[in-house]
Amino acid sequence: MKIPIDRTPKEINAVFRFFKADGEELPLELLKDLYRETKDSKVLVFPNSRGRAEEVAVKLKKISDRVKGHPNYFSHHSSVDRQVREYVEYFAKNNTYQNFCISCTSTLELGIDIGSVDEVVQIDSTHSIASLIQRVGRSGRKDDQQSNLFLYATEPWSLLQSIACWLLYREGFIEPPQVTEKPFDIVLHQALSITKGHSGLPIAELIDQLGTNYTFKHIKGSEIEEIIDHLIEIDLLEKLRQEVIIGVEGEKLVNSRNFYSMFQSEDNFKVVHAGNNIGEVPCSPQLVEDENILLAARIWKIKFVDEQAKRVEVIPAYDGKKPIFFGGAGSIHPRVREKMLEILYATEIYDFLDEQSIIEINTLRKDFSVFDIKDQASERPLKVSEKKLELFTFTGSRINRTIQFVFDMAGITTILEEQKSALEIKSSFEEFQSRWGSWKVSQAGLDLKIQQKIETNPSIMGFSKWAIYLPISYQTMLLKQKYFDFETAEILLHQMQPVRNGR
Repeated sequence: MKIPIDRTPKEINAVFRFFKADGEELPLELLKDLYRETKDSKVLVFPNSRGRAEEVAVKLKKISDRVKGHPNYFSHHSSVDRQVREYVEYFAKNNTYQNFCISCTSTLELGIDIGSVDEVVQIDSTHSIASLIQRVGRSGRKDDQQSNLFLYATEPWSLLQSIACWLLYREGFIEPPQVTEKPFDIVLHQALSITKGHSGLPIAELIDQLGTNYTFKHIKGSEIEEIIDHLIEIDLLEKLRQEVIIGVEGEKLVNSRNFYSMFQSEDNFKVVHAGNNIGEVPCSPQLVEDENILLAARIWKIKFVDEQAKRVEVIPAYDGKKPIFFGGAGSIHPRVREKMLEILYATEIYDFLDEQSIIEINTLRKDFSVFDIKDQASERPLKVSEKKLELFTFTGSRINRTIQFVFDMAGITTILEEQKSALEIKSSFEEFQSRWGSWKVSQAGLDLKIQQKIETNPSIMGFSKWAIYLPISYQTMLLKQKYFDFETAEILLHQMQPVRNGR
């Protein structure tokens, strides 16, 4: 029996506050305010990166120690050692009387039972409304209590995006899942998995198993055959008469402990202190001796980096040196950006904003009042100055990447400022105007440009663990499906009318 899903928005008590960040670290006043609001509660804090999660845990604990508050400040994310994470989860679920604060990433969004919490804090905007709902849903579970959300913004565009997500949530909008009609990378993985499971099998049977899999219903039999031929060519599979077995190169892949994971695993270094695992940090040029890092709610000093063993030896740090931060990324749905544009040209003052948030939004509105936008479906602000142009697209991340790509094809050099949904263009207005529309090329020409992009920048395929083993033409098709959105970008560019400031 199909159980209907209750899509009625849960009642949430939301408070938005703004504290401007002048540098990389969070403002002290924000942390003090956060401490006051959460010191007597069971709280989850969601920053948008592991580095920020560690910063919050460490600094709140310092404040608490100074004023003799509770000691239960933890961090929880994929880089923290599993045993440490499990202890934090056990503590949160089983303690009845002690308050706590867990600074975490998406690891505690859903799926892990930590019992009920009193409040949820989000620091700067989530990348999706779905994520915001999942995070807020961790609070107010007891006796149908109201969920409590504190949202802190440190930058005006983050505040604007947060408001857009919140308003869309109240309207009942949630981003639909992205569907890949032809997941060629999954076909490749399954071809290796099936062959490994059978210790080899007839090619015709392998093709039949893949072709009858409902997941691959849009993929032609000829495309499956071409992928298998390529796997044989690069020695991931080996052909013996009319059968295939795992090839020499394939053995290295299928025998890896990460083979059955479909997600790209990060190139991490294990962090160790006195023989004990603390967790992991991503590979970075900043991982050098004498630098400080944040991990497991403490500050550590790097004493030795073993590149071959991917191991970092650390000791507790007490020198006050600023620690390294590791950032995060996300992909924004077009509807969120459209809502941001709508807010900029509205006059409503939202009752969930504090005084400083209202000031920041009104400042942004004043900045954009110089663009005479009348039709938000087609018109977009174009800021013209002496040295550069700034085109505010107010659309989703995939479409922004696509627009940047087609502009590059037309010889229009850009820098994508994703947080502002803007393209910085190094040209005069007249030159930009003369090149408008010149990016239209044949499908074959477009595919060639994408192939050249893959060859010069292979990391662009980093969204898929298995795509790099596909033929280049299939990598191109996958990139068009999952990373770019040429169809929607073409419609938007066809409709788009840039509106200059002061015109």
